[in-house]
Amino acid sequence: MQIIPVLDIKDGVVVRGAGGDRANYRPIVTPLAAGAEPVAVAKGLMTLADFPAIYIADLDGIEGRAPNAAALADLLQAFPQTQFWIDAGVRTRSDVEGILQVPRQVAVIGSESIDDASVAAGFAGEGRAVLSLDFRGDEFLGPADLLEDAACWPQRVVVMTLAKVGSGAGPDLARLADIAGRAGGRSVFAAGGVRHSGDVAALWAAGIAGALVSTALHDGRLDVASLKQGA
Repeated sequence: MQIIPVLDIKDGVVVRGAGGDRANYRPIVTPLAAGAEPVAVAKGLMTLADFPAIYIADLDGIEGRAPNAAALADLLQAFPQTQFWIDAGVRTRSDVEGILQVPRQVAVIGSESIDDASVAAGFAGEGRAVLSLDFRGDEFLGPADLLEDAACWPQRVVVMTLAKVGSGAGPDLARLADIAGRAGGRSVFAAGGVRHSGDVAALWAAGIAGALVSTALHDGRLDVASLKQGA
């Protein structure tokens, strides 16, 4: 099972996500780095395990502001062997294509940012595209037909439960099982709520391919042994 560490970046620094309340995210304080600068935090995470990919949530891009291009360029330079999943609020096909132009970047299409399922459907066969199905509580954030029609989905799908982010409340197993059951063999990734190796085991048993994790890595609750087995 693949563990993908997450960097939530806002105003050029890594912030600690909690419950999807992005307006109140503050610069991260972590034992893994002396400050909140993205490269420093990423280097700290890499001391836990040799992660092949890092997920970048560009909160400024997601909320319609200028993306954190300089921070991303620094990360690409600092980690020449690492793949970066870029969630930057893409809204159009051209936005997705712009991310894909850069080697080692994977374009994350967040359902909350698009108005038409065709944006995702146009990349259903693209190996470097990932769809994030975003939920706030029981509400799906995005075009209803995108959730209903798995033919629109690329081969990797993230189930993002915003209320679970940074909550320590455990993953959204029921929703994940539902999506995995309709995914037609696609790889499904959990996002939000993963606390420890027990959660990782439960996800694996449910057929989940991987998990996006932040808080449990910084707090040390997801131990190095489990990471090395799942990374």
